[in-house]
Amino acid sequence: MIKKIFIAFIALQLTACAELQKIASQLPQAGGALTQQQIGAGLRQALDNGIQHQVSKLTAQDGFYKNELVKILLPKELKAVDDGLRKIGLSKLADEGVKALNRAAEDAVKTATPIFVTAVKDITFNDAKNILLGNDNAATNYLQGKTNSALYSKFNPVIKNSFGKVGADKIWSNLITKYNSIPFVNKVNPDLTDYVTNQALKGVFTMIAVEEKGIRNKIGLRNTDLLRRVFALQDKR
Repeated sequence: MIKKIFIAFIALQLTACAELQKIASQLPQAGGALTQQQIGAGLRQALDNGIQHQVSKLTAQDGFYKNELVKILLPKELKAVDDGLRKIGLSKLADEGVKALNRAAEDAVKTATPIFVTAVKDITFNDAKNILLGNDNAATNYLQGKTNSALYSKFNPVIKNSFGKVGADKIWSNLITKYNSIPFVNKVNPDLTDYVTNQALKGVFTMIAVEEKGIRNKIGLRNTDLLRRVFALQDKR
């Protein structure tokens, strides 16, 4: 039984590879057919574009806070804190609390690029084949699978440190103290580091996916000859 499953798996891989090579051979290419190395290089360029054009935006001030796609809002369990403070006229303080979380994320994302660069360099032809024949965020999913654990380990201590650097720790200490002083509320004392770390990661991959989808669906965003030639293969699916 195991032998049959293994044979079926190999056959599936060969079929997918043959499908990509068939598409490549049928498509007229200026300068000759694309090699496996060129296809891999084209996918690396697409991911590099996502990192350079989109992730870099997140590191700027308000990169998270003023981007509705990735803005970090309060977790559900702290929504009561936000509502409670606003009811007693402390809306400005509540807004500062949300802004502080986003500032910490913006600070942490600055550490991401070296991890991404390593992952992008490691793309194999088999990876590239699956990405090219995949859905609109296949490259982003690949990158997330390769980097999520390393990025979490990198982001978490930076965000913890950033809470002190951007004043989030003091802001939230003040917020929680004021909220807990409201009569008859359920007291809270959350640790927000893990939450913001995961939200920062989510934001990073959301923006990379935006760039990837653009390259896949808008020929004008394929800003190099190699990108145009490689993603023309996808267009022929």
